[in-house]
Amino acid sequence: MKACAFIAVAVRMGAAIVLTQAAVAGAAEIRVLCSTGMSSAMSVLVPEFERASGHKLLIAYDTANLLMGRIKGGETADLAILTGPAIDELAKQGKVGGRADLARSGVGISVRSGAPKPDIGSVEALKRALLDAKSVAYTTTGASGVYFAGLLERLGIAEQVKAKAKLRPGGAVGELVARGEAEMAVQQIPELMSVAGTELVGPLPPEVQYVTVFSAGVFAGAKHTEAAQALVKFLSTPAAAQVLKAKGMEPG
Repeated sequence: MKACAFIAVAVRMGAAIVLTQAAVAGAAEIRVLCSTGMSSAMSVLVPEFERASGHKLLIAYDTANLLMGRIKGGETADLAILTGPAIDELAKQGKVGGRADLARSGVGISVRSGAPKPDIGSVEALKRALLDAKSVAYTTTGASGVYFAGLLERLGIAEQVKAKAKLRPGGAVGELVARGEAEMAVQQIPELMSVAGTELVGPLPPEVQYVTVFSAGVFAGAKHTEAAQALVKFLSTPAAAQVLKAKGMEPG
């Protein structure tokens, strides 16, 4: 059996186990505010959850920082899937009921499919690769982009790289590489892997790696609390963990 088919079957089995009670309780439209870092995995998991539970998910994707701004502005939903610190902040404010960690993701680099892959196996090699690149794409509001901007300062190459940077507020910056508008993209590994026409070079060296934890929190006063909790449980199953790993993430 092919890997993708095996994952689909496993997800359906996990969903059936976790979501039996939810399906009996009746269908609901679950509104979710979700970080784009989870979007590639959610593209596989959402249809399976909907099929098994009968619920419908209405998901708004954006960077965690931009979603936090929307929540501070008064927007609400049933469930938030953001970075761990963002969920902690919302919990302190009483806006969500707690934190459930779902996945972890490191930062990596990608290039256009077929292009030479630079050596980024050490900090010095990474510096050379960034300086040699004709252009580097990263986000201005995503967790990886904010971290990368600070890393450039620490490495002492901020001015050189920023002068040739291709910046976007959010979204998959690998798309700029696929279109030939940037030579190199820096972002969370799952987001890089999701872009056709690009290839992952690898993760940043361990000494300068940045790991983002994605966590879920059910909104206080959510319209569909039980359905949102069922979704969190589903995203924490071993079957869901297989999908997360296939998309370049580590579960939990």
